[in-house]
Amino acid sequence: MKHNIFAALTCATFLAYPALAQGHSGHSGHEMSQGNSQDMDHHMHHQAMSDGEKICTMPWHAPDFAAGSGTSRLPGKESRHSAPHGDPDCTPDQAWSIMTHGFVSAQYTDHSGPRGDDQLYVTSMAMLTGIRQTDWGKIELKSMFSLEPLMDARGYPNLLATGETADGEALVDRQHPHDLFMELAARIDINIGDTGSLFLYGGPVGEPALGPSAFMHRGSAKLNPEPPITHHWFDSTHITYGVVTAGYSAPKFQLEASTFRGAEPDEERWGIETPKFNSWSVRGTLNPSPNWALQASYGEMDQPEALHPGEDEHRFTASAHYSGGRGLSAMLAFSSKKRVEAAGHTDDAAEEHDGGALTAWLAEMNWDVDQANTLFARFENVANDELFPDHDDPLHDERFRVSKFQAGYARRIRLDPFTLAIGGSANAYAKPAALDAAYGDNPWGYTLFMRLMLGH
Repeated sequence: MKHNIFAALTCATFLAYPALAQGHSGHSGHEMSQGNSQDMDHHMHHQAMSDGEKICTMPWHAPDFAAGSGTSRLPGKESRHSAPHGDPDCTPDQAWSIMTHGFVSAQYTDHSGPRGDDQLYVTSMAMLTGIRQTDWGKIELKSMFSLEPLMDARGYPNLLATGETADGEALVDRQHPHDLFMELAARIDINIGDTGSLFLYGGPVGEPALGPSAFMHRGSAKLNPEPPITHHWFDSTHITYGVVTAGYSAPKFQLEASTFRGAEPDEERWGIETPKFNSWSVRGTLNPSPNWALQASYGEMDQPEALHPGEDEHRFTASAHYSGGRGLSAMLAFSSKKRVEAAGHTDDAAEEHDGGALTAWLAEMNWDVDQANTLFARFENVANDELFPDHDDPLHDERFRVSKFQAGYARRIRLDPFTLAIGGSANAYAKPAALDAAYGDNPWGYTLFMRLMLGH
């Protein structure tokens, strides 16, 4: 019964049609939702009722920025969300706009080598956002869900990935499933001057101001079927239980600070964990033009990993995200994280991990070549000391710098109001010879997928 209820909830979000949507007027681009403008004509005209009588017709132009996950920003040219909603320029204030987005994706993945594995699995995400413009600012009610808790707690294969636990054991070469509640939060913007606003964001489930937009929201990773192996360097905080963020937003830049719960989600993925405010972060984002989003952020997390009590984490990230507005989206990012002994703790494990910063690089792109064909790629290079969690293993806590190369293709088929994408990707890896016994001389892998998305 529980699974049927949540399946119905996801379907209801997918099937929220424009009839539910009431428009909203813009304020310095804040209302624009992340999406993919590649299939849109930037000079097309939109029609909507205004003041209940006249027809409003005007061309659409990209704002300076688009909204990503949480309070993060993307390039403005990714702003025209392809899911159904009202035209932001042509409808009255004081009305609610309902925005929807989501996907269900079936994957089969196979990785070679002693640690390789193969699996058929399903991932999913559904978003429902309500936005209301007022004469003093804007109100947003944000929600995001996933039915991934239906899969086994060990998730699915992702060679060289680490992070979180299953049955009390560290997950290595696996990607954990996401929680049912990925976001339950609200944001209030209060207009300051002609274009700026002060904002407050928060809720029991949200995302602090740390790192770039989460991978499933980035146009540069739009059709990539595999999560990054650097997920726990860049955007692992996109599901955080207890977040409050305050900041200043202007068309060209945003400054913000968060307090939040530092611990990663536990293995019970159906419920909501007790919010706490024991960690903090700051982030600055620059949008010099609608093509770019540049961010730098720093955060200090209180004991984020369940298997490393007594260890805090300090994380720095920087990223540059580009969107051409005609099919190409790309991102280059860097992260450095360091474990330090938590205040008031004396822990041998914390001293073992005090070996300096662990750094990571990520480059990814998604290119919609035309109305039907997409090419995508990702390169990652990361220093990881969690590939051997067994304390009796001679390689336990040893640091290895490993790389993953991935390239793929997808064919997109429009099934209004949905899009079906069918494709696959292939992976190759580079690693030190010391890992040959665990991973083989030349590990490789591939993933085949079929993804049904709301919108285009």
